[in-house]
Amino acid sequence: MQIRPATPADVPVVLPMVAKICTLHEAWDPAKYGFLPNPAQRYERWLAKQTVNDRSVFLVATHRASVDQVEQLVAFVIATIEAEIPIYRLKEFGFIHDLWVEPDYRQLGLGRQLVERTLQEFRHKKIQQIRLDTAIANDDARRLFQSCGFRLSTIELLAELNEQEP
Repeated sequence: MQIRPATPADVPVVLPMVAKICTLHEAWDPAKYGFLPNPAQRYERWLAKQTVNDRSVFLVATHRASVDQVEQLVAFVIATIEAEIPIYRLKEFGFIHDLWVEPDYRQLGLGRQLVERTLQEFRHKKIQQIRLDTAIANDDARRLFQSCGFRLSTIELLAELNEQEP
């Protein structure tokens, strides 16, 4: 397996993985993750911009079964530097938007390698704090991130308001 920065040519291969993330999230919580049609295609231009944005970390993992086989993209992570609101001492932070490892490549340490490489890239960019959100149902991701040094910070609550109530 090789981990490398994503290129614009990787984006079309990443999009089906984005679609899988969206499908999974929507199955877990359709109120929170109620996507518009074709959410992966809506990501396309943004992802392409991140391949050349020095304020992002967009990595892909590839696998080549043998020397004569084509390299296959099997995982990705996308993270950006975000501005904090101006009431805090911290001015900006890294934010991991998405991490995906294809099912056949899970439990091989690839997710951990992508997270650790992302943290390393942010350290080089002098970012002092990295954040992310994960679905309440995603125990595996929470365990992975906690094993990479993340801790619980906030808990988001969601209330659905029925328009018919007074």
